[in-house]
Amino acid sequence: MWNSRSSGGLTVRESRLDPSASPLKAFGAQLRRLRKAAGLTQTQLGERTQLSDSQISNLERGTRNPTLEWVRAADKVLVTGGTLELTYWSLRGSSFLPGYPEYAAKEREARVIRLFELGIIPGLVQTRGYAEALEAGAVARGGVTAEQGAERVRLLLNRQERINRDPAPLIHVILDESCLRTVVGGGGAVMSQQLAHLEMLAQRSNYVVQVAPFELGALRPFMRSMSILDLGDGASLGYTETHQRGYLENDRAIVSAWAREYDLLQVEALSQTASLAKISKARRDSSA
Repeated sequence: MWNSRSSGGLTVRESRLDPSASPLKAFGAQLRRLRKAAGLTQTQLGERTQLSDSQISNLERGTRNPTLEWVRAADKVLVTGGTLELTYWSLRGSSFLPGYPEYAAKEREARVIRLFELGIIPGLVQTRGYAEALEAGAVARGGVTAEQGAERVRLLLNRQERINRDPAPLIHVILDESCLRTVVGGGGAVMSQQLAHLEMLAQRSNYVVQVAPFELGALRPFMRSMSILDLGDGASLGYTETHQRGYLENDRAIVSAWAREYDLLQVEALSQTASLAKISKARRDSSA
């Protein structure tokens, strides 16, 4: 099937893309979406990334494999904040859970980001040292290679850069108290700096940081980490993970139910003032 587009006064046929057909087709569909969002033709993108328009067409149709060097160049030209590279690593069978690259691509569009985490600090608010310590642990366990660990840290930092935009999204973080007490990086400086970073973020106008204390017990509605994205078009998406994969949820009724549970947790969690006091105490304890 084909769509028509205009190029230099000529009508050019574009093939319709089916991102579900294969990972390579999904990459091509993402590339075309990002190119059009940037207002570029295939020729213009090719000129800026040293490929011909036919090569760009082949990439978009999923008949040509991209190189990592080209993907990074295209991310810069299209100002994606690393979205294409996330899709590329999914294509290459990287250490990312299935479903995660799709979630990360949507995250940059969100007006409101609501996070709940158990055990570890959520990625969007991690310091580099904390993230590197987590990946060092994964390497030591044999879960990922050192190269994959470095890749995951770098792309996490790209995610953090993408949300530092204007207008900034509202980011609401609820941490189970276990996040403050799970020692990462041997404690000491890594934990102290991470907890101080949370205190600093809470001072920003677009951040809300709360702690769900251990005392909540069975009143805590979520048994695993979860995220809710409120997008600019009024739609909402949910995301959660098992040990094997990530799940991007776009069913309106399901995401609405998650949002209601999150609202209740927000009420039951400590106020931001009380939460910061608990974070501060955990920071002092980590330095003792």
